[in-house]
Amino acid sequence: MRSEANRSDLLGTHLTGSVAAINISNGGVPKRRVNGAQVSRLGLENDTQDDKKHHGGPDRAVCLYSLERIRSLQTEGHPIDIGSAGENVTVEGIDWDQIVPGVTIRIGDQVLLEVASFTNPCKTIRASFIAGGFIRIAQKLHPGWSRVYARVLREGQIRFGDPIGVTPASD
Repeated sequence: MRSEANRSDLLGTHLTGSVAAINISNGGVPKRRVNGAQVSRLGLENDTQDDKKHHGGPDRAVCLYSLERIRSLQTEGHPIDIGSAGENVTVEGIDWDQIVPGVTIRIGDQVLLEVASFTNPCKTIRASFIAGGFIRIAQKLHPGWSRVYARVLREGQIRFGDPIGVTPASD
């Protein structure tokens, strides 16, 4: 069993959080939780998207969202839950305001992602919001509340509870 200090050395970044959930679907939402997944350049194994024009591909391989943001939205009365907004990886313990394009995210000992963009919410997640108000997580209207898309820099296996390290974007 590795100590946290050794895990941090292996990750090469400051540990800032963990994987709260890994979510996949055969298309659409909600995505269902799984204990682990193989991450390839095109996303999580056994996860597909109904709308390949707006979802998926190398620059939108993995969608991430914050458990703390989900909980805050729930306190506002939104019926959002883990996976209902279509995220593949729900993270916990990360300062979500720091998750912007260019940031790298290391998950466990293997996977390395780079945030490529903020996601544009679409009508498929409307059931997660009061009166279908999915624009509540639109980056342009509510900065810091958006999910993000990431490209895969290094493939590998991720598991529930894996540590997450975040490295700021280089200038």
